[in-house]
Amino acid sequence: MVLQSSLKNCLQLSCVLRTPKAGFRSTTSGSLIIQSTSNDIYQNLAVEDWIHDHVNLENRQVLFLWRNSPAVVIGRHQNPWQECNLRLLRQKNIKLARRRSGGGTVYHDLGNINLTFFTSRKKYERMENLKLVVKALKALRPQLDVHVTDRYDILLDRHYKISGTAAKLGRTSAYHHCTLLCNADKLILSSALKSPYTGLKSNATPSVPASVKNLFEKDPSLTCEMLLDAIAEEYAAQHQIDHHITLINPADETVLPGINNKTKELQTWEWVYGKTPKFSISTCFNMVYKDSVLDVKVDLEVKHGRIEVCNIDLPEQWLPPALSSELVKGLTGSKFCPNETTTLATTLLRVCPQDEELQSRWNVLCENMVMLM
Repeated sequence: MVLQSSLKNCLQLSCVLRTPKAGFRSTTSGSLIIQSTSNDIYQNLAVEDWIHDHVNLENRQVLFLWRNSPAVVIGRHQNPWQECNLRLLRQKNIKLARRRSGGGTVYHDLGNINLTFFTSRKKYERMENLKLVVKALKALRPQLDVHVTDRYDILLDRHYKISGTAAKLGRTSAYHHCTLLCNADKLILSSALKSPYTGLKSNATPSVPASVKNLFEKDPSLTCEMLLDAIAEEYAAQHQIDHHITLINPADETVLPGINNKTKELQTWEWVYGKTPKFSISTCFNMVYKDSVLDVKVDLEVKHGRIEVCNIDLPEQWLPPALSSELVKGLTGSKFCPNETTTLATTLLRVCPQDEELQSRWNVLCENMVMLM
């Protein structure tokens, strides 16, 4: 495999991947294999968007290879509170991203490979793409028992999922992307994709749980680099092109004009959380204070990631109704977000009487509300 990363090659690539605004028109055809030099989930998803939006795929097909540092990626129409453990993600500094394609939630780390197949909409065929991956795996290790299912997953030993699929179909262009588990951290994967939130009701698209396995567990000699190379080789053979991988920097505006704005958009709270379909939470939590335990009932309705309706039911003798009312009033319209709620609670603390007991109870209540998020 030849990895090309020279300035000359970047200039050639800029002629292939170019925007109409640049005043160029693609005259070349054929297929291209590119690989990201970045491990940042937002940058790599931005490259997908950029290629889909700007590359003329009528006479060209592109295979994009990429890997990420730890991240959880949800589908366009999914609910992050329903799909993953957001508290764990914050604790372990695991990024959360929302992609523009449908499908379920996946965990990425450097032990996971990502493949994106770009074609015109007319030539879009994800089953053929997955068969290509299986063929590459078989060529690399003939003893592997891998096959594609009707759900467009790739299974190992007829049971363990090693690849999941999602896609975006535009008016004229399309892409199909899939994962491939090589040596991902399965403990983090299972913990990160297990939601601890109770009482949540949503019409968002739910993920379908599956047993997973790393290819490394089957054959410890396999590496991500070997898998990437095998897939690229098979892609080159099927598309009758030179066996080259072109390296691309997802932050390079000279090659991908406007790419950094796409990256920034994918990182915004409004995209990651605000695009969540409307949902509700009806739950109870036990509030421990000194030697007593109090049951508190909370009902919330959240739209575009913001609290539309908030009800907190707790005894008047525990906290004056006026204080509870202030919290409900402050939460209504705010982001369903621990940072914003913590800031709100601190700000509203000044309305509490200068009573140490009341302020302690207020803090306990607010801490428990934050835990819901």
